[in-house]
Amino acid sequence: MPVVEICRKAGISQAACFKWKRYGGPLPDEMRRLTLLADENSPLKKIVADLTPAREMLQDVIRRKR
Repeated sequence: MPVVEICRKAGISQAACFKWKRYGGPLPDEMRRLTLLADENSPLKKIVADLTPAREMLQDVIRRKR
């Protein structure tokens, strides 16, 4: 299987893959931890994305009042 395909399935860049290969890479426990953190981070990113437009609108209203 080509490296590009493996990296795509793992969700990492090719540069990260080559660095890990060169320096030994993360252990399976570390990969599990990174996956768990990514899964935990995903809903938080969605919340921030939902709140960002509202925050920008409020800041725009504040700027107009000055």
